[in-house]
Amino acid sequence: MKPQDLICPKPGGLYCPPGDFYIDPVQPVDRAVITHGHSDHARAGHGVVAATPETLAIMAERYGEDFAGRRHPVPYGESFSHNGVEVALVPAGHVLGSAQAVVRWKGMTIVVSGDYKRRRDPTCLAFEPVPCDVFVTEATFGLPVFRHPDDRGEVAALLKSVEQFPERSHIVGAYALGKAQRVIKLLREAGWDRTIHVHGAMDRLNRLYGRHGVDLGLLAPATTGTKKDFEGAIIVAPPSALADRWSRRFPDPVDCFASGWMRVRARARQRGVELPLIISDHADWDELTATLDELRPGEVWITHGREEALERWCELQGIPARALRLVGYDEEEGE
Repeated sequence: MKPQDLICPKPGGLYCPPGDFYIDPVQPVDRAVITHGHSDHARAGHGVVAATPETLAIMAERYGEDFAGRRHPVPYGESFSHNGVEVALVPAGHVLGSAQAVVRWKGMTIVVSGDYKRRRDPTCLAFEPVPCDVFVTEATFGLPVFRHPDDRGEVAALLKSVEQFPERSHIVGAYALGKAQRVIKLLREAGWDRTIHVHGAMDRLNRLYGRHGVDLGLLAPATTGTKKDFEGAIIVAPPSALADRWSRRFPDPVDCFASGWMRVRARARQRGVELPLIISDHADWDELTATLDELRPGEVWITHGREEALERWCELQGIPARALRLVGYDEEEGE
């Protein structure tokens, strides 16, 4: 049996012929296994959606309660079988509820990573390596230039700037699902116990994280008060808000952006970011290669991102690899 008999790329995404389901399909299908709640992986309109309870809750929050015909919750550590194909979901370390899809059939195991990272994140469970015949990996930051620093150092730089410029506000651009909550939690761990002001677009997801046991401390809307009230304040907002009229209500704001792409200074300059914060929810080059070196699967399939460099690294390591060149997955929301 070839791995392609179990999972193969189709225009709609990764398809499992014997199980008759897709993993993170990019268009509505009858049966879908969803790895996490970012909108490029979790879309509305499927017939049956199997995912972790947390991911299903995120999808309901973002798309409404009727986002799918039927929900099939699969907690970590449990599995289900469909048409003789066994599927389990294990933590991926990307955002709350994120999972790798472990697909087993006739003695073959294929693990579809979804998006993942290997470093500690106080808002979600850590990535769990699963021995497999084929590992399907992302490669968003699949170039040697992308080596993310310790996120605690990035948060320390933010707090140092707040101390240096107490008359200014600091607006941290962070995506609403995963990155915003992680930045807030890292600030709490670094000792920032003051109110953190948040953009209204983040309120529902912040509350959802709270319901799932992630304590974000005292949060307040960034819509009330005078400019003086926000002196020395930290505000967390979607990245688009940095260039929006919305940001003008704050006193001489320091624009910050929490993203792995902030390693590229040209990107920071293009976006007018004064304080780049290299904080990513994806694996960097070292994490990608260390994961493949740890797993040593029979084959590596690369779904999206910087495919060529990782494919070449696998070749040099003697690991058969191929780029699937799937389309429809965005580099923005979970970066």
